[in-house]
Amino acid sequence: MNKKNMSRKITLDIKGGSTKQYSTLILELNVMAQNWSRYGVNISLPGKERIIKWGQKTGKDTPTEAPIE
Repeated sequence: MNKKNMSRKITLDIKGGSTKQYSTLILELNVMAQNWSRYGVNISLPGKERIIKWGQKTGKDTPTEAPIE
């Protein structure tokens, strides 16, 4: 088998984790995928874009004042 065409797949079966733990895991995997992008790492799962968009917010993405009700 040619090393350049070799592919590996990892499956995670998460049971009992909280939503926050799941989101943190997705964000950590995304950081790893960005650093490994030259090797062709790809993460595919439902809702990934929403979790990553929320998790990558910085202080400049949030309002400086609390909303007035």
